[in-house]
Amino acid sequence: MKFETSIQELKNEVLTAVAENVYGEKGEVDLLEIPERIIPGPEARARCCIYKERAIVTERIKIAMGGDDTNPNMVEVLPIACDECPVTQMSVSDACRGCIAHRCQNACPVNAITFVDHKARIDKKKCIKCGKCLNACPYGAIIKQLRPCERACPVGAISMGENEKAHIDNDKCISCGACVYQCPFGAIMDKSYMTHTIKFLMDEGTKVHAIIAPSIASQFQPATMPQVIAGIKALGFAGVFEAALGADMVALKEAEELVEKGFLTSSCCPAFVTYIKKYYPNLEEHISHNYSPMVEMGKRIKEKDPESKVIFIGPCIAKKEEVLKGKGAGIIDYAITFEELLAMFCAKNIELTELQGEELDTASYFGRIFARSGGLADAVKQALAEMGIREDKFQLKGQTCSGIQECKLALLKAEKKLSDVNFIEGMACVQGCIGGPACLSHGMKDKTTIDKYGEESGHKTIKDAVRDFETR
Repeated sequence: MKFETSIQELKNEVLTAVAENVYGEKGEVDLLEIPERIIPGPEARARCCIYKERAIVTERIKIAMGGDDTNPNMVEVLPIACDECPVTQMSVSDACRGCIAHRCQNACPVNAITFVDHKARIDKKKCIKCGKCLNACPYGAIIKQLRPCERACPVGAISMGENEKAHIDNDKCISCGACVYQCPFGAIMDKSYMTHTIKFLMDEGTKVHAIIAPSIASQFQPATMPQVIAGIKALGFAGVFEAALGADMVALKEAEELVEKGFLTSSCCPAFVTYIKKYYPNLEEHISHNYSPMVEMGKRIKEKDPESKVIFIGPCIAKKEEVLKGKGAGIIDYAITFEELLAMFCAKNIELTELQGEELDTASYFGRIFARSGGLADAVKQALAEMGIREDKFQLKGQTCSGIQECKLALLKAEKKLSDVNFIEGMACVQGCIGGPACLSHGMKDKTTIDKYGEESGHKTIKDAVRDFETR
C-alpha cells in the first residue's frame, strides 16, 4: 500500500512488527530486536544517526503496546523525536517597508523591537511572542512561526515545554488527534490497544465482534468493501457490524429528542462533545443524551451476545477515550484505528484483493453517510420525515460544522442566542470522519466514495434498516 507520508509508513512498520510479535507468542527479547530490524543501518533514514532512530522506534513500540498508564490522555508526545522543529517565534519578513510610524515598536510591551537600516529587528531574547507587533504592522510584515503541532491544534492545547519539546495540556486537549497526523517528525502518537485486541482474538474461548465505522468504505482501496469485511473475519472476528446501523438508531432517537427539547447538539463525535464540555459548559445540557452510533451498536450486540467482546474500528483517536472513559465504557471493549487494522492484516499476511468478498448490507443510506460532514443532519431530517413530523409542526434548522473552528462559531452564536439554529452537527475533523487522523487516506474523493457506499445499501429507509436488525 502506498502511504501518504513516510511517518505513516514508519508507524505501519512498528505496528506490524508489534502485531507479529503478539501473534507469534514471542518473548520480549524479540521486541528489543524490532528497532534494529526496522532501522538496519548503516545509514540513517532521516535523523542524525541510526542509534537515535532506533531509540525513537523503541518509544513508538511502547505506545503501540498501550503507552504510559499514568498519562490519561490518548495522545502522547515522544520527547526524543521532538527536536527538529524551529522554536515558535516572531520574525520580520522582507515585506517590512521601514515606515516611520513604528507601530510595531510602539506596540511591543517589552521593547524587543529596534530599527536597523530602516528595517524592524526583533530581539529573540526579549520577545515574549505576544503577537501585538504582528497585529500592529500595516504591511503584515511580521509573522509568527508556529510549530506544525501548535498550528494544527484547534484548541491551543500544545505549547513548548521543557527543553523546547512539545507539551500537551490535558485540561485543554479534546483528543481530536490533529497533532498526531500533522507532526512532520512523528513525535506525537496515539495510544494503541491493538495488542489487547489481538489477545482477545487469539483466545479460543472468546467470541469477538467488530463494529466498523462507515468511513472504512474510503480506505483500503483497491480492495472492495466485501473484501475488507472478509479480511476482518479472517483475523478471527466472529461477526462484523456497521456503526452505520447504530447511526440509523441514533438518528431516530436524536430526532425525537430534538422535537422534545427544541435545541440540540449532536453526541456522535466524542471530540466535539468534549469540546463543548470544556469550552462551552453552559451548553452541556443541550448535548444529545443519546449514545453515539458506536456505543448504540455495541449495546445491541451485547444484549444479543452478553459474553462477547466488542471492538470498534475507525479513523478516530477520540473514540479510544470514549471507550475507556466515556459512555462506551463497559459496552465497547477497545477501539482500534484503520492504521492498526492494516498492521494486523500485514502481520497475518492477509492480501485483501485476493479474498472472496462477504456482503454486509444492514444500514441505510442515511446511516452510512454519517461518515462525512452533513450526513448526520441529513439523517435527522430523514428521521423526522419517517416519524411523520410535518414541517408545520416542527422545522429542522440544522447547522453542519466541519472542523472545530466552524463548531466554535456555531456554539458561540448559540450561547449568545444570536442564531435560530436548533440542531448543531459538530465534527471535530474537517470533512467529518473521512478526515479522521487515523485514516489511511485523506481527500475530497472520500466523500464521493462514502455517498456511493450509502447508495449501495439495500435499505431505503432508516426504519427498515433498524427493523431488519431487530427481527433477526
